[in-house]
Amino acid sequence: MDTTQLHHFLLLAQLGNMTRTAATLNLTQPALSGQIKRLESELGATLFHRQRRGLVLTPAGETLRRAASDALATLDGAREQLAALGSLRTGSLAIGGGATSTTCLLPAVIGRFHAEHPGIRFAIREAPSRTIVEAVLSGELDLGVVTLPIPSGHAASALEITPWLVDELVLLVPPDHPLGRKRRFLWKDLHNQPLIAFESGSAVRQLLDRRLAEHGVTPALVMELRAIASITSMVASGIGLGFISRLADADGRGLRCGDQPLTRQLAVVERKDRARSAAVAAFRTALLAHRV
Repeated sequence: MDTTQLHHFLLLAQLGNMTRTAATLNLTQPALSGQIKRLESELGATLFHRQRRGLVLTPAGETLRRAASDALATLDGAREQLAALGSLRTGSLAIGGGATSTTCLLPAVIGRFHAEHPGIRFAIREAPSRTIVEAVLSGELDLGVVTLPIPSGHAASALEITPWLVDELVLLVPPDHPLGRKRRFLWKDLHNQPLIAFESGSAVRQLLDRRLAEHGVTPALVMELRAIASITSMVASGIGLGFISRLADADGRGLRCGDQPLTRQLAVVERKDRARSAAVAAFRTALLAHRV
C-alpha cells in the first residue's frame, strides 16, 4: 500500500464511478481496477459494493476512507512543516556558551539571524565550558561555544570541534590602584595583589592559574565569581583586581599584558553523529562568519 493507491481509492470513493475516476487520473480503467483489487487483496477486505448505479463503499471501505483521509492529511501537514523547517520559516535552536559568549558574541549574531528568520526560536544556556560540552554530548544543545582545549574526561572524539575566535583577557584595576596609571601590566605586578577570579574549575580560571604558575606569581585570592558584570562591579568597588574578556571591556579600561598576553581559543562544538537541521546549519555558518 502506498499513498498513490490511497489517493486513487479516495477519489474513486468520492466519484463512485470507475470510468470517470480513471479518466480524471489519466489512467486506463483496467489499470485503476487492478490497483483497487490489489489494495483489497492486501487488506483482506472488500472495499466497494459493485452496483449497477455505481460503486458504493462497504463498511470496510468506509473505515479505510476515514483512516486514509486522516493519514494523508497528517502526511501533508508533515510535508508542510518539513518544508517550513527547510526554508527556515520555522524551527528551533539550542545554543550554549560561557559568560563572554552569551553576553558579548551571541547577541549580535542572533540579532542578525532573527531579523532574517523571525520564525526560528532560540534557547540560550549560559554555563562553563565543561557543562556546555556535556550538554552538547547529551543532545540538550545543538551547538556550544567553548574554550579549548576540551576538558579532560569528556568524549572529545564524539565532537565536531571548529576553532572560531581568539579572545584576549584584560586586567581591570580599581580607580585608585597604582596599576591604574599604567597602560599595561606585567605578571610580576600581580604578586600578593588582591584578585577577584572566575570560579574555580572554569576554563578561564584554569588558564589564568596556569599562567600565574608559569611566572611564579601568587596573588591574594579574595573572591570567586562567575558573572562578568559582578567582577566589573567588585573591581570598581575597590575590592581587588579582576580579569575579563577584552570583548566585555566596553570602555577600554582593561590593561593588556606586557610580557605574555592571556589569550584563549574559542571554538564551536557539536556532536559528530547528529545531522544538522537547516536552522542549525544556517546559524552555524553565520556564527563562524562573525568577527570582532
